[in-house]
Amino acid sequence: MSSLFKPSSLKPANRVSPGESLWKRVPTRTPEGVCVCDFMLLIPGLNKRMPPQIEARIDKIALVLNRYDHAVVFADLNLKLNILWVSYRPEPGLSFEIAAAVQQLVPETRIISMKLE
Repeated sequence: MSSLFKPSSLKPANRVSPGESLWKRVPTRTPEGVCVCDFMLLIPGLNKRMPPQIEARIDKIALVLNRYDHAVVFADLNLKLNILWVSYRPEPGLSFEIAAAVQQLVPETRIISMKLE
């Protein structure tokens, strides 16, 4: 099961949906043709929590992603693997900024993949 975040249109009813493979869905370029950057965060034990706890963490993540709506082009939360994938418009230091903002609201979050900018 995966959750697709579209920062400008997050609604509880359209958040969770079965999806095709991530490599088929993740954009590699912005509409202007610029390569996007991405990173992954691990949220240990998320899928083992009670549904209200999972929903609360999803809401906190959505809050952060909405704050960066100008830059985030794609985000996917894989509840089976407890992995949050975020693709964003390239901007120096933005990956650390977004990851730190998520970690501030969901402290158990761990960075597992990020390109140094």
